[in-house]
Amino acid sequence: MRDQEPAPGHPERRLTTKETAELLGVKPDTVYAYVSRGQLSSRREPGGRGSTFDAKEVEALARRNRRESSGSSGSGGELSVRTRITLIDKDRYYFRGVDATELAARHSYEEIAEWLWTGELRPGITFTAPKAAVAVARRAVDALPEHTGPTDRLRVAAIAAATADPLRFDLSEDAVLGTARILIPTLVAALPPVRRAHRDAGPLAHRLWARLSGRPADEPSLRVLDTALGLLVDHDLAASTLAVRVAASARAHPYAAVSSGLGVLEGPLHGAASGLAHRLLLDVLDQGDAAPVIADELRAGRRIPGLGHRLYPGEDPRARALFALLKELPGAGPALAAARDIVATTARHTPLYVNVDLALAVLTVSSGMPSTAGETVFAVARTAGWIAHALEEYGERPLRMRPSGHYVGPRPPQPLPE
Repeated sequence: MRDQEPAPGHPERRLTTKETAELLGVKPDTVYAYVSRGQLSSRREPGGRGSTFDAKEVEALARRNRRESSGSSGSGGELSVRTRITLIDKDRYYFRGVDATELAARHSYEEIAEWLWTGELRPGITFTAPKAAVAVARRAVDALPEHTGPTDRLRVAAIAAATADPLRFDLSEDAVLGTARILIPTLVAALPPVRRAHRDAGPLAHRLWARLSGRPADEPSLRVLDTALGLLVDHDLAASTLAVRVAASARAHPYAAVSSGLGVLEGPLHGAASGLAHRLLLDVLDQGDAAPVIADELRAGRRIPGLGHRLYPGEDPRARALFALLKELPGAGPALAAARDIVATTARHTPLYVNVDLALAVLTVSSGMPSTAGETVFAVARTAGWIAHALEEYGERPLRMRPSGHYVGPRPPQPLPE
């Protein structure tokens, strides 16, 4: 590019269309599109053959474009979003720079959620829901067919709770935090209890247990469940979290943003994966040997659920933390032995480490829970992380989560179809 310093007596530098396009890294046609959208101003010089542009204005637009294009990484075209919530580094992960497994070992789910949202640790905090919101959510959930899955129930509960909140469109930080503190316990309270004798009070893990198992809860079991909730609060930009951020970018209210996350979570490669691991464990326990079960899975061309994770070259740290607690769980011995058998048998074919889905499966099988229980735990836990990401996204430029499509269809003009 030629020297852009102004000549003596000229207060500003002017760039040609070609120079402007080069500085912005776009085609000349795109430069005029910026003009038509009011993002650049142009001027035709007397006697000149084309438009010129203010160099300072062009440089400011280039800087703005670079900041906004940071949502696209240079590796493989994958989307990358600036966030201060979770870092995954090798075989560890951190919430706001703090080791997540250590945090979950020392603090309850509600304490972790509150700290993640506000940066303030409030020991002993519990979330409670207003009776009106719970009543609306329960009526909506009770109207669903009996075979309805947990994620559908939670999604309906979130939508119903939204209708009972006239202030749901207030996206100020205080309002969103208020919504978060009542939405999570509302979701739990809306689920049908398995045990008749239960109390909707105390830590969230205690209330959730009654929705998952017909067995009385002992302290070791409640500790595993509460730790699982804390470990699963967030995991960077998982598919469901990205959906939440897209919704928040469009300024959807928190109930709608959480509903978006629940819709994605239901996939077998995400929140429902623990259910597949649950059924695998039951098959191994039924046969008494993992070999024929694994053989059937491989013969059918299916991946072995509960093993391997694309973000961890070694063992999933969430699984490592939960398995350490599961060893102390009364009655977990058979399921733990079956899990070890699955790992050892699969290692003959492909050495893979256990992930959190297998750990959740050991918990659900050992506690007499249905195969969908892990999905419920995952969804309830992750709601806190979704709220954290929604809060972060509300502070960003609206609609920034709007990638451009790479059109590969027939080039126009095409004839009208007959």
